[in-house]
Amino acid sequence: MQQTKGFFIPAFLVFFLSLSLYDLPALSYLVAWLGSFYIFYLTWLSPFKIIKKDLPLIQQIMRPIFLLQLIFAGFMCCTSIFYFLDHLGYEYFEKVSSTNFVTSEQTYLIAKCQRLSFLGHIAIVWGILIVQQRKQNRQYYSFAAKKKTDTIWLKIGFISYISAIMFQSFSGMFQFSIYLNNIAIFCASLTLLKGLRNKNGLLITYGAIMFGFNFVNATLTGYKEHILVNVIILFALLFPYYKRTIAFFTLPTVYILLYILPTYASVIRLQSWSGEKSAQEARSEAFETILQDENEEEIVETNWGFLTTRFSEISMFTGFASHVPERKDYYGFQILEDSFIALLPRIFYPNKPITEVVAMERVYEAGLINREAKVSAKTRPIVDGYLSFGYVGAFFFLFILGVLAQLLNDTAERWFGGYEFGCIVMFNGCFQALWRGNNFEFMLNNIVYGFITMWIVFLVLRKMNILVPKR
Repeated sequence: MQQTKGFFIPAFLVFFLSLSLYDLPALSYLVAWLGSFYIFYLTWLSPFKIIKKDLPLIQQIMRPIFLLQLIFAGFMCCTSIFYFLDHLGYEYFEKVSSTNFVTSEQTYLIAKCQRLSFLGHIAIVWGILIVQQRKQNRQYYSFAAKKKTDTIWLKIGFISYISAIMFQSFSGMFQFSIYLNNIAIFCASLTLLKGLRNKNGLLITYGAIMFGFNFVNATLTGYKEHILVNVIILFALLFPYYKRTIAFFTLPTVYILLYILPTYASVIRLQSWSGEKSAQEARSEAFETILQDENEEEIVETNWGFLTTRFSEISMFTGFASHVPERKDYYGFQILEDSFIALLPRIFYPNKPITEVVAMERVYEAGLINREAKVSAKTRPIVDGYLSFGYVGAFFFLFILGVLAQLLNDTAERWFGGYEFGCIVMFNGCFQALWRGNNFEFMLNNIVYGFITMWIVFLVLRKMNILVPKR
């Protein structure tokens, strides 16, 4: 606790400054928004940063304090600027409204939601730091010295991929197939990195084929996140060793993806999901749509709509904030209770409510989406925390999430030989859902069954003497 003073005292000062500017909502929003960038500075660059000393800072960016914080807080806090600009009458930083801006009730709601998001950012980082600075005296494991780890990782990745395909055929095992597939993707990415560093043709070939195959499949799904995740994984792994190259390509790549993905995904969904065309045909048409000059205006319009409503989802947060507690009291422990019920296997509870239906009910109650609309618009952790207990819930649940994230990462590193396989492959493979977060019902499920998957893999590798106690 003593060591984290350099973080939480200045962070909370910024939060209370934002809170004190309640009557100036636009300024309050900006202070809270900039506060998240200040937290990035405090945790990554300041003299008071709390970083593990076992590796150089640049070689541990897949740990929660770096990658998870960047993605989670980036989506939760930083991307709201597009919605705020749209509210002010701007589009792509250009003034499009002919009337002067006037503060409204919505301005106050946007500022409130940004303050809540900033508070959640403080909470999750504080949770990570408190666990990260503790001393561990538990048993560590490493890969057997007589075995080549590069080859072992290749085999584990390949077996995980085959197992994931097999489990897809069994409804009760489908969730495990997702975790195993993620493990296979991270194994392939790590293998590719090892091959490039060691100039090993076999590792480069395997890693490139597996990663490329997964990336191609991601382009058929219609989900923007699947493509973005593949790019994030590759760039995050390569950055410590190819800093200038990755730094040079990062911003142009992100810009291009954010520019084309909304339109690309909408074409895929419109044609492939409806059954009108095959996924491959829909993908070809999506590429044609993007490349045709006459569609540029449509792409720009679709992209701005994505940036303002789907990228950050603060618009939905403001809807909840206007509904609770003004028109409906806080949910209390109801959401958490539903989350634990969702954990029960349906074989033991045949009448268990469908998790998606339960999660969507609070969206309907707030009047954000019509019940007849066939869309999924689930909440995020910060929203469920707020809906449960207001500001206290937003802070408490995000703090617990930070604690759990770091505990799970430490366990993965302790079981699987340290940072490279433990953090990069097992933690991020089994708990990738923590990167952006989901509603409580799905997140608790992801955490519990992700841990079960990691534990089973650990037991199998221990039984085969691939992992041995570290002396």
